Amino acid sequence: MPWKEVKPMDDKIRFIADYLNQYFTVTELCERYNISRKTGYKWIKRYYQLGPDALSDRSRKPHHSPTKTDTKTENEILKIRKRHHSWGAKKILWRIAKDHPDWKLPANSTVYLILKKHGYIKKRRRSRKRFHPGKPVRPITRPNDTWTVDFKGQFKTKDGIYCYPLTIADGFSRYLLACEGLLSTKHIFAKPVFKRIFQEYGLPNKIRSDNGNPFASIALGRLSRLSIWWIRLGILPELIELGHPEQNGSHERMHRTLKQETIIPPAKNLKKQQERFDTFQNEYNNQRPHEGINMKTPAEIYSLSQRKLPKKLPQVEYPAHFEVRLVSENSGIRWRRKGKNGRVCVSHLLAGEYVGLEEVDNEIWNVYFGPIWLGRLDERIMRIIDKYGNSLRKKRAKTTKNCNPCP
Repeated sequence: MPWKEVKPMDDKIRFIADYLNQYFTVTELCERYNISRKTGYKWIKRYYQLGPDALSDRSRKPHHSPTKTDTKTENEILKIRKRHHSWGAKKILWRIAKDHPDWKLPANSTVYLILKKHGYIKKRRRSRKRFHPGKPVRPITRPNDTWTVDFKGQFKTKDGIYCYPLTIADGFSRYLLACEGLLSTKHIFAKPVFKRIFQEYGLPNKIRSDNGNPFASIALGRLSRLSIWWIRLGILPELIELGHPEQNGSHERMHRTLKQETIIPPAKNLKKQQERFDTFQNEYNNQRPHEGINMKTPAEIYSLSQRKLPKKLPQVEYPAHFEVRLVSENSGIRWRRKGKNGRVCVSHLLAGEYVGLEEVDNEIWNVYFGPIWLGRLDERIMRIIDKYGNSLRKKRAKTTKNCNPCP
């Protein structure tokens, strides 16, 4: 049988009842009820003055608050907020100070609390923290060890068309492999550029990028269609940490020079803008010395990669002790049980790809796509969970057209 909850009011009633029976002294009663003698005598005095009703808890609100915002100011705050729905505390106080310069104004935090009390501020929903592999720590020791990629911020050419410059550079020699003005950051525009660069220069070991489209996504392992293609080619995607562009510092510094020499002011159209990019690329690689490489030009240090782009895209290979499963078109894998209960959602991006599973504990499996850790499959709930406890939601499979969601 569960214990009954003891409320403060019940304690007070029992204390007074024991006092009236005179079985114990006030000191003994206070010790039994774990209160001070001052509190015990206060309860007894209230009981004699006002009866049993005096034992209920009283309001702790102060009788006088000298710093409390007056009603006139509070009404003015609410009036301005109703008129301007997006205004915060600073703008509201600015308006009051301009309209009523002789009023005593509250602090920003006080205005915020007034708005919150009257329902004008809603609690924001916290976004789920996504898994990130962490800061890149391995140094770049030779050409084609690590390429760095990024999109320079978009801008409009003089004909009103947006240009998205995609830049690819060798992290060791600073050699600028590509500077292409694209119409979007989408995968369909970026992949042909990488394919051409791979055919011309060969394949790197790693490609370092930020966490934006099309290099990464919020899927398991932060995979994207582009990074999946890289992995199939034997290239390891390397992501910098969120909000830390300095981890790709040489590339960001190149963007600064690119902006100064080619974008300010922009060309009249994309064709003319690309001509500027091509001229800059040639000068950057062959004429401009770089302090980071002892005042040499990138062309003096860079050499082609010995790894060539294969004619046929190879499948990802796993160690012999791994369990290998094919991700179906509805983004799931079949796992040890029959029917709907045996299907585990992975990612619609991996449809048609093979994932590997390595047992690490009883009913717990690490899930990989190539070298990329996706999460842990918990057989008890039949879901893949990442480092922060986020599991793949079943409705995510609906993001692709003409596919059935994982049951």
